[in-house]
Amino acid sequence: MATKEEAPSNANEACVGPESSTAGKASGCDGCPNQNSCASGEFSSPQAQQIKNDEHLNIRNALSNVDHVILVLSGKGGVGKSTVCCQLAHTLSARGYAVGVLDVDICGPSAARMLGCAGKNIHQSASGMTPVPANPNLSVMSIAFMMPDEDAAVVWRGPRKNGLIKKFLTETDWGEEGLDYLLIDTPPGTSDEHISIVQYLQGAIGISDDSPTEKGPQLGGAVMVTTPEEVAMMDVRKELNFCTKTKLPVLGIVENMSKFQTSFRNLSFSTRPTSSTNIDAESGNGNGNGNSQRDADCTSEVMALLEQKCPEVLNMMVTANVFPPSGGGPRGMATRYNVPFLGTIPLDPNLLKSCEDGVCFVQAFPQSPAVASLNSITDQVVKALPVDDGNEDMKMEH
Repeated sequence: MATKEEAPSNANEACVGPESSTAGKASGCDGCPNQNSCASGEFSSPQAQQIKNDEHLNIRNALSNVDHVILVLSGKGGVGKSTVCCQLAHTLSARGYAVGVLDVDICGPSAARMLGCAGKNIHQSASGMTPVPANPNLSVMSIAFMMPDEDAAVVWRGPRKNGLIKKFLTETDWGEEGLDYLLIDTPPGTSDEHISIVQYLQGAIGISDDSPTEKGPQLGGAVMVTTPEEVAMMDVRKELNFCTKTKLPVLGIVENMSKFQTSFRNLSFSTRPTSSTNIDAESGNGNGNGNSQRDADCTSEVMALLEQKCPEVLNMMVTANVFPPSGGGPRGMATRYNVPFLGTIPLDPNLLKSCEDGVCFVQAFPQSPAVASLNSITDQVVKALPVDDGNEDMKMEH
């Protein structure tokens, strides 16, 4: 069976490779949309090979000033992949690293908003497309900057998405000084975008594990994001298998939303009435026929009582498991797949606020519960993919 690096992005699982002598003729080719093209030698012709080599060369040249490329993946939507990607980028840039974020979630781009760049535009120059600066150490490239408004839908088929990904990789000018880290925010699943980005990168640049002898951009690997429940992990396991099949190194697994954690003072309290009260359905509190129970807020009374009777409680942290962990959870999954477990990030309201406002969480809320977790994860990424500039000790968490 061919590796995904050799096979077309929409090839059958049992693809023998377009350059194989049995391409288009093997049993694994039956029903493949590329069967006739492979059988005719379209993908293996000298012209096709030259086009492929030129693409790889263009990507390598465009990324020549990038030290490490990191893909942020998750097989499941809604687990906080973009949150982890953008706040990891924010944290790295806050430590003085030069960081870029490439958002290849074509149909659901969110990096522009989370990095504080929403509503801005990219500029075209002789050297290519100039990414939008989020701060002096952080720049962003996303389809969001090309849309007429942030609510516009992107209704594209695979080939057009892949074409834009190739354009981003070959035409984005990350600056003369280059980047220490380029983080690529991907859509959920193992779709065309994932296959294309891995094919393009593996064909164009080296993998850090290969210990290359010449300096150049390195594909550092993937950071996998999941929540602790089985519904999410079952899809993340598919993503891990995708990495195995494509020979993409996994830097580690992040367990996001591991629990809800906040200060006691951030809590709200309410009481339920003992009998039903008619409420107008238009108020939004009805159950369809206008009958419901309205909660009565009593936060001030509870806080005042605690202040009087037990003030030490007000300074405590409150923790609750929102998603029930399954089996050994993400840590057990990391052990099973023999990949690092990078840590857990709790549900923290300040982390959500930072993403909504497009600011660096660890700087805006240094005392918040999730800060230590995010700093630890960042430390491990830096340790796995060091940048040789002589100042590493200064850039690690103090």
